[in-house]
Amino acid sequence: MTRAALAALGLAATLAASPALAGEVVITVTDLRSTKGVVRACMSKRADVFPKCNKDPAALRVVVPAGEKVVLRFTGVHPGDYAVALLHDENDNGKADRSMGMMPKEGYGFSRDAPVKMAPPKFRDAVFTQGEGTSRLTIKMRYFL
Repeated sequence: MTRAALAALGLAATLAASPALAGEVVITVTDLRSTKGVVRACMSKRADVFPKCNKDPAALRVVVPAGEKVVLRFTGVHPGDYAVALLHDENDNGKADRSMGMMPKEGYGFSRDAPVKMAPPKFRDAVFTQGEGTSRLTIKMRYFL
């Protein structure tokens, strides 16, 4: 085998063994009803716990002040399938407040604007695929009460 062929094989093997580059997920949040509190976001790969990201120690989390324009950034995101859950925590108490134990009193949203019927959406309804670059999502905040 020639030196050029060996060098090409070596380069191909190195590229094949290289890990995928981490990317970024940028989320624009729309339709907040107020600028009170914060917007909490979590992004998980685990269908078995979504949208309860507190049960996923590997979930990525971001908290930003609520405002006229809210943009969330997750950096260092490795390629894979993820779903995002948002909470407009208007009183900034760190939890989703409910009325009568069931109905959410604060805003919520999910990637792919996954619909909420009688329960939060399933992972499969909110999942998106993150590659090596930047993914841009828009999530509409929804309010039940």
